[in-house]
Amino acid sequence: MSTVKPGLGYTEEHEWAEAGSGSVKVGITDFAQNQLGDIVFVELPQIGQDVEAGQPMGTIESVKTVSELYSPVSGKVTKVNASLLDSPELVNSDPYGEGWIVEVEVDGDAADIVNGLLSADQYEAFSK
Repeated sequence: MSTVKPGLGYTEEHEWAEAGSGSVKVGITDFAQNQLGDIVFVELPQIGQDVEAGQPMGTIESVKTVSELYSPVSGKVTKVNASLLDSPELVNSDPYGEGWIVEVEVDGDAADIVNGLLSADQYEAFSK
């Protein structure tokens, strides 16, 4: 059974978002990494790249398939998890922690933006 982490926002594309101070940390959900299987490569967006909510910002490759990574928020990429370049399996082992993918600087209140996404309960119901 997959798990969700309370306090995060979720998308129907199986990304999670965590509000920080002026930025949002993004990753894929435990459900998504379970569906993908063993992750072997993550194509990260560039630092400074503008991303748009609901639009592709990279790819994630598993032994089964290649899937688009969608940004749950609009803004500018300020950090990428470079650890994933050498250890993409972190997305499998710790999707809500060490397996995070990017941080995006947002215009407006990050908490309000994340609160506009699916809640943990809504996402859990959606992904069943």
